[in-house]
Amino acid sequence: MMKTKILLVDDDAYTRQLFAGLLRNHDIELHTAGNASEGRRAFHESDFNLAILDQRLPDGNGLELFAEMRAERPRQVAILITGFAEIRDAVRAVREGLFDYLTKPFDNLDELEAVIGKALEIDKAYREIVHLRETLEARPGAPVIIRRSSAMESVLVKVRQVAPLDTTVLVEGESGTGKELIARQLHALSGRAKGPFLTLNCGALSESLLEATLFGYEKGAFTNAVKTTAGYFEEANGGTLLLDEITDMSAKLQASLLRVLEECAVTRLGSTVALPSDFRLICATNRSLEAEMNAGRFRADLYYRINVMPIRVPPLRERREDVPALALYYLDHFNRKFDKNAGPFAPEAIAALEAAQWPGNVRELQHAVERAVVVNAGGPIAAVDLGLRAEHALPAAATPAQLLPLREAREHFEREYFTNLLQAAGGNVSEAARLCGIARQNFYHYLERLGIVTNS
Repeated sequence: MMKTKILLVDDDAYTRQLFAGLLRNHDIELHTAGNASEGRRAFHESDFNLAILDQRLPDGNGLELFAEMRAERPRQVAILITGFAEIRDAVRAVREGLFDYLTKPFDNLDELEAVIGKALEIDKAYREIVHLRETLEARPGAPVIIRRSSAMESVLVKVRQVAPLDTTVLVEGESGTGKELIARQLHALSGRAKGPFLTLNCGALSESLLEATLFGYEKGAFTNAVKTTAGYFEEANGGTLLLDEITDMSAKLQASLLRVLEECAVTRLGSTVALPSDFRLICATNRSLEAEMNAGRFRADLYYRINVMPIRVPPLRERREDVPALALYYLDHFNRKFDKNAGPFAPEAIAALEAAQWPGNVRELQHAVERAVVVNAGGPIAAVDLGLRAEHALPAAATPAQLLPLREAREHFEREYFTNLLQAAGGNVSEAARLCGIARQNFYHYLERLGIVTNS
């Protein structure tokens, strides 16, 4: 694995020493330059995960250097170091693609470290997307599962364990969490990967149509049966069959499915001949199958037959670490689809994405990013472009709109920022501290100093 590399361009020796000390224990290779020319040369000679640029340099300025970097590497992640009097320029630069800015003097090293950490996460996500794109080009149709959270990594560990075993799998999870992707990954990692992968939503068809689709039928078996047609049970031979929303299957078809699984054979409608079929069954549901069984709506014998290896896909609110990477993946996807160049996400947009509750899970996030790309004329995506409900987005007022005296502007910014963070986190101090990337104890210090009252 390549070591993380940061380029710091700053003519101030104290600042260079400060960053060297801050990053010493983070397994990061820090390269420093004292002016724009040295920084430009270092940038051309190496690939940096992050560039930290002082606005005022002896032979130029950080914004001009950033523009050069972006022209050569459009997804270069950069942070600007600026004085308070130059904040307007920094805010404008953020709108033009700068990840964030830092103001001198650096009062809080925890915040400084958090901003750097967030920037490196964005860079990592960008690089993963490039790798995924190369994988998809080499293997078209391969399932893409974006994850950074331990919750989703645990799911994929289970998938890798179960995939080669050719046993029935039950995938449970809320709508929009990616259950079909998990099923496709199970298929792709199994010995059946070269065979067919068929999927059928049991809740989308009437009982008679679902039965005919699954079992197939002989010519003349019923009105409009003008030719003999194989069903999904037959067509999935040698491959995998995903039955989505299995809880919507009628009692009659539940009994028929159980018989097929026990006999490993299927009889078409209108026929008496049992045809052998070797397929792997994966079932998916957005409801608790055990609860449906206990309520008498799902057969107990079928429940125990298909619940051999359960896999639960967590909702997006339980794996918030995945949100930025997913958002960047969909940003890249829709830019390519619509031939646009929207992005990157502004810092407040990333914060809004992480704070959102996402009741529609990954599917809702996908649609939010698609909407942002459609409405964006080109350039950074603001929180408002995502169309999130007001309570989910950190307002643009989090950056000073006018230049007040330093102390007043800073207090105004901090009070509004921390108040909105608490609202976005539903009043949960631990969650709010996590969202802004500082320690819980330090978060309480800010609340006390700013006079913000909380119940927790």
